[in-house]
Amino acid sequence: MRQTFCVTGLDCPSCARTIEDGVKRLPGVQECQVDFASGRLDVVGDVSPATLAARVHELGYNLIEAVEERKDASASSISLLRFMWQRSDTRLALLGLVLILPGVILEELLGIHHSLVTIASLGAWLAAGFPIARSAWQAVRVNRDININVLMSIAGFGAVAIGAFTEAGMVMVLFAIGEALESYTSERARHAIRSLVELMPERATLLRSHRGGELTSESEEVTVTVLRPGDVILVRPGERIPVDGRVIAGLSTVNQAPITGESRPIDKEPGSEVLAGSINGEGAIEVEVTRLASDTVLSRLIQLVQEAQARRAATQRFVDRFARYYTPAVVALAGLVMTLPPILLGQPFVDLAVPSAGWLYRGLALLVVACPCALVISTPVTIISAISNAARHGVLIKGGAYLEMLAQVRTVAFDKTGTLTYGRPVVVSVRPANHADADGTAQHCTDCAELLALASAVERHSEHPLARAVVDEATRYSLHTRYPAAETVTALPGRGVTGRVEDREVMIGSHTYFGQKVPHPEEHCVAAERDAQLGRTPLMVAADGEYVGTITVADAVRPTSREALDMLKGMGFSKLVMLSGDDAAVGTQVGYQLGIKDTRAELLPEEKATAVQALRSRYGGVAMVGDGINDAPALAAADVGIAIGAAVGGTAQAMETADVVFMSDDLRRLPFVFALARAAMRTVQVNLALSLGLKLLFVVLVALGMGTMWMAVAADMGTSLLVTLNGMRLLRSPSPAV
Repeated sequence: MRQTFCVTGLDCPSCARTIEDGVKRLPGVQECQVDFASGRLDVVGDVSPATLAARVHELGYNLIEAVEERKDASASSISLLRFMWQRSDTRLALLGLVLILPGVILEELLGIHHSLVTIASLGAWLAAGFPIARSAWQAVRVNRDININVLMSIAGFGAVAIGAFTEAGMVMVLFAIGEALESYTSERARHAIRSLVELMPERATLLRSHRGGELTSESEEVTVTVLRPGDVILVRPGERIPVDGRVIAGLSTVNQAPITGESRPIDKEPGSEVLAGSINGEGAIEVEVTRLASDTVLSRLIQLVQEAQARRAATQRFVDRFARYYTPAVVALAGLVMTLPPILLGQPFVDLAVPSAGWLYRGLALLVVACPCALVISTPVTIISAISNAARHGVLIKGGAYLEMLAQVRTVAFDKTGTLTYGRPVVVSVRPANHADADGTAQHCTDCAELLALASAVERHSEHPLARAVVDEATRYSLHTRYPAAETVTALPGRGVTGRVEDREVMIGSHTYFGQKVPHPEEHCVAAERDAQLGRTPLMVAADGEYVGTITVADAVRPTSREALDMLKGMGFSKLVMLSGDDAAVGTQVGYQLGIKDTRAELLPEEKATAVQALRSRYGGVAMVGDGINDAPALAAADVGIAIGAAVGGTAQAMETADVVFMSDDLRRLPFVFALARAAMRTVQVNLALSLGLKLLFVVLVALGMGTMWMAVAADMGTSLLVTLNGMRLLRSPSPAV
């Protein structure tokens, strides 16, 4: 049995490891994983929630049901002081802060010693140190583990033993407050992922419900979990759409930015698909439910983003392994520092007059300065911030491993159909009979508008892709209502279609059929043949037997594709390749339009995968960009497989199989993703350098007797906060250019 919970009180990845080790020791637990980035505890085995909660509480943390995570998410918006006041251990740390101030001011700064000051310092040590010592004891007793709380407890007890009462209190107070600050900043980064859950409305207005095959009218507020495919709901202006569905009544615009990252609202009319979590505009719409609340695009997005935290980057895995051996090694080193100089060189072990001069004190200070918190927190906060940033802009990166690989990619291969092009027929040119050598547009040309209006009247009720392309183009220029839908529409198999529009007989047919039946200008004949050679489909139109013009339909290049490719070239991607299953002439033409020099056409799916493997062998890291359906072999063969249009195309396969998923089909997100990955890896490197560099500096200072324990704690906590805040910058920057 698999159970999922949310853990509160996590300050750093070491805390997550402590819980993980402790829960694994419970009878019946087969697997256990605690993810610091998301605060999730996943347990597999026969163990009760009460037993799990007791063990987690025993280790110094709290467990809540995953369903309560939504309510707990608001904690990220409260002030730091209120956040600290909510937890008993941090309330004790605040008490310790008040008690330690006399010792800091009078003893450390003014050199005034008094018994009351000593009592206050001991009180600060006890108040702030009690939760730390309790957690340390549980870590040793339950996990047989030496963690950072053990190190701090040893240092605090040792300082009291040699009479450094103010330092003992200061060490515990600074450490406790520093841990609280880490927890606060980490919770804010963690909330960026949890905020996706808040996009999902909990209730919906049910208008009609299908139950047992009978249609009943209810018109009531219900929870989204009771909605089933076929139910009809009402979405009022300004409301979030609660489930995926299809508009059956009403007109509106919908802001899909929370899901797809699209910057502009999308017009919705009867027949349009809508996504859960998107925001309805100015019109009320009735929506037929097409998916259960648990199966919506947003639900899958949330699930996959949460699972992404388990796929750690290689750097993060190395740091986690390093930290497991680092802490015991530091304890051994501190023991040698305490004992070897007094034994071999006759140096003082303890100096009661000047405690910092004794080697016991220096060994204790080394325990403090070697705390691994800053090191282990430097990478996960950066990774989760970058993944959260991407998710907010409609891009799902399935883990730190893929983020790290994206930063190493220098070659990008693209599928053509559905990726660089629309993947469906659209009108690419309108050529009326009196246009000799140029294509017109329905926006500026009266004859073009008339040609398009006539054709759309005949094609109005057809579901053929070519017919839909004509109707969509007419609708784009508001020409679909110029004429009523044609009457007595008749299909001519292999040739075309006819229909009566008002008092005229309108025919739409192929170039071959018109060559036999309807005379047309030579230049239009040449243009049609040229279009056919380029993989386009010319649709010739006649009215009452007289040629009116040609509408050319093709799978057109997306307007954003060229812009995206130019942005990639500006980022240093010199090797961009197009892999297509289409005819070589078509592939060459599309490549020319986009400025891609390396175009490979007439490839089967397996041959695309072979081409990707060849690119990897020659150029190193390769990303493959496709629609996630017939490009599966090539996506799998690449170092990073990127699928586009998972939300707008409704392709669940894309979200499940690719390493990176674009919820929209706008390729301009691609430069953003690469820039984000590079920024993340730079930030990780800077954070690691800061963590290790400052630690090394203070180790030297402590060894020379120039560093104190409270200075070491302040430096370590300061470094932890610094790397955390540095990683959290990636929540906002970089952002998509468009």
